Amino acid sequence: MSESRVVRVRDLAIGNHLPFVLIAGPCQIESEAHAFEMADGLRALAAAEGVGLIYKSSFDKANRTSAG
Repeated sequence: MSESRVVRVRDLAIGNHLPFVLIAGPCQIESEAHAFEMADGLRALAAAEGVGLIYKSSFDKANRTSAG
């Protein structure tokens, strides 16, 4: 079995043996206001559940996956 690895992002530590950290956000944001609205909603959800949060989103559609 491989050795466990810990990745640190600011004050969060992420690893198999550590508490859950949610990495979430919309696939695409429409505006700065939309980004902050989504981030605030996810922040509140993560805080209510007692988990860490890394907000991830993209302003450019180039990273979207298409079927076929």
